[in-house]
Amino acid sequence: MKLSRRCFLAFSIGGAAGTALSPLPWKLTDDLSIWSQNWPWTPVPPDGEYAYINTTCTLCPGHCGIRVRKVDERAVKIEGQESSGMNPGGICLLGLSGLQLLYGPTRIQAPLKRVGERGENRWQTISWEEAIEEVAGRLNDLRSKGQPQAVAALASEDTGTVPQLMKRLLTAVGSPNFYRMPSMEDSQAAVLALTQGEEGFVGMDVEQADFVLSFGSALLEGYGASPRMMQAVNRLRADGGKLAQIDSRLSNTAAKSDIWLAPKPGTEADVALSIAHVLITRNRYDHGFVSQWAEGFEAFSAMVAEKYAPEKIADRTGLATDQIISTAIAFADAKHPLAVYGKGKGQQPGSLKEALAVNALNALAGSINRPGGIQAMAGYDYIQWPALQPDDVAAAGLQTPRLDQKGDVVYPNPGYKVHRMIEAVGAGSADLQALLVAESNPCYSLPGADKVRTAFSKIPFVVSFSSFMDETAMQSDLILPNPIYLERYEDVPVKAGTTRRRVGLCRPVVAPLHNTQHVGDTIIQIAHAMEGSVAAAFPWTDYATCLKETLSDAWETLLEKGHWEVPETTHAAGADGFKTASGKFVLMNETIGAIYLADAPLPAGDESEYPLQLVAYDTIRLSSQYVGSSPFMLKILSDTTLKGQAGFVELNPETAAKLNLKEGASATITTPAGSADVRVHLDEGIRPGIVAMARGLGHTAYDGFLAGKGVNVNQLIAPVEDPASGLDAAWGSWAKLAKG
Repeated sequence: MKLSRRCFLAFSIGGAAGTALSPLPWKLTDDLSIWSQNWPWTPVPPDGEYAYINTTCTLCPGHCGIRVRKVDERAVKIEGQESSGMNPGGICLLGLSGLQLLYGPTRIQAPLKRVGERGENRWQTISWEEAIEEVAGRLNDLRSKGQPQAVAALASEDTGTVPQLMKRLLTAVGSPNFYRMPSMEDSQAAVLALTQGEEGFVGMDVEQADFVLSFGSALLEGYGASPRMMQAVNRLRADGGKLAQIDSRLSNTAAKSDIWLAPKPGTEADVALSIAHVLITRNRYDHGFVSQWAEGFEAFSAMVAEKYAPEKIADRTGLATDQIISTAIAFADAKHPLAVYGKGKGQQPGSLKEALAVNALNALAGSINRPGGIQAMAGYDYIQWPALQPDDVAAAGLQTPRLDQKGDVVYPNPGYKVHRMIEAVGAGSADLQALLVAESNPCYSLPGADKVRTAFSKIPFVVSFSSFMDETAMQSDLILPNPIYLERYEDVPVKAGTTRRRVGLCRPVVAPLHNTQHVGDTIIQIAHAMEGSVAAAFPWTDYATCLKETLSDAWETLLEKGHWEVPETTHAAGADGFKTASGKFVLMNETIGAIYLADAPLPAGDESEYPLQLVAYDTIRLSSQYVGSSPFMLKILSDTTLKGQAGFVELNPETAAKLNLKEGASATITTPAGSADVRVHLDEGIRPGIVAMARGLGHTAYDGFLAGKGVNVNQLIAPVEDPASGLDAAWGSWAKLAKG
């Protein structure tokens, strides 16, 4: 039997994805457990009594339920939790290797104060009392000078008690500048507010969908709760459903799909609106939903009729007309079609126009708030703390504009625009005197990473609460280490596309190994040390008290089950309608129309100087968020992604021939943001003219297992502001490649 390259790839990758549901992961966990014992820093545990503890993983936004096996007081293995509603029995590679993070050498073992230049990695160990006193003193100094707004905080999440304690501290001090790391959650929340009038998050019922149309989402490589997504895709295929992937690169998800469209990067919104054109002009939309529940259908139809006929966008997108039409028809033929937004693992907000266009497909299919479709999930509201009473200094500071609110856009409300804060600080136009950073690594994971570090160098006082010596911790003045998720209690509200509002409980599996302190306790102690109205805003003696009082009656449920199902999850169309002014789903109005008319976000540079397009891709074998990849993950990484210390770019053989580059050749990639030395891997599964590079390599911190391996693609990609929303919509960069 002749096996084409694509079939081979699909077979191979399908097998890999299928392992998520096979006994193989258990064999891997056993192997990993054994391997973990062989790392030099990991002592082999003696025989002893076995025990299992259910807890919640916090290494990515998926927040999977996990089960940790212990021998006496030592954790020896992590598994997926069978009773978890998010990831029944499944676990990703990063979650599997959590014990390497727990026992590894990159842990920060005590409070540290910088004694050398930033980035020199020279530190002095100090006591917790000294650390708390220094932070409180700095913040009080700013308040005494009438500059409370010159304090900012950056966290990985904005829900849950810890992020809210951080935000409350800033409010009590007098600063509006609390930020969360940007993600697709920003644009999805904006779409929900614009179309349904809901302030919450988007749930995706992939379990009941029979056709999934993914716009670049890495469904098999870490999107959402990755075990859940893998299981859902396997279920989809087993039940005869279809998967369509729109992606300029033959990703693992694309290789597993039934339909693969490879448009030019940045034209996905055009593709979605062209599919909408087919659904409308061929009368293949859900008439019942549209006639009863959709506002603005006529105006939306007129727009797509004028601009988005498949034949009109063919050149712009690089897709053939019949590809778009056949995909639209397949979508319409399904009983429960679902269109999914969010490129890669969803770490970038992306274009608001694209998010609206993808959501419009769900509306035309009637897949709004029904099984197999998009669900509007109400936000978590279980944190009901006493109202905060800011003093005069804080009240004045809170009246100042946030550092990310400058700029003129169509829809200024959505999300966190961290890139604007960074740009303003770097340019010297923002007065930021103190920055608190919790469980995020902006100096590595934000586009334009070099400029982020430059901006950090201009902030007089940076405090990191990191558990690891990451790139941002290296740029800090103080490091106040948080115990990692296997050593602490914490509530973990789950979003990441879930259709069930669920709060997981992170609980200690082992006692803290080092002289760390829960960031919740650190925040409360800082507030108490500041005295006055700031201290009064924190009536709890410690974080444990705060957590138990906040969860109230749900606390016992969390202790017993490890999670708490929060009631009233969705709003079903046809029952109580939508929370918009008209009570209908808004397909088009003046604001949405203006967003559709806004210019597409385009990276700096142009084709005359940079003839290629660099795109970043995600792989489940690399962590590209707060926590760096474990040694286990690097060991199983393909040698066409990383070989020795060299990172690879993927290139179509046709493009490589024009550049006289061969497999394995050394080259230099240059973009308007920077340049780097790479090696070349030829792959017919990537669109000609595209260069692809994996996220998650090129660390300069951590340890010898991770630092200095490959290139951080975020050094080569600059932020690209979405003209419609102001969010960072960077999908890549113009680039050129030359022999090295």
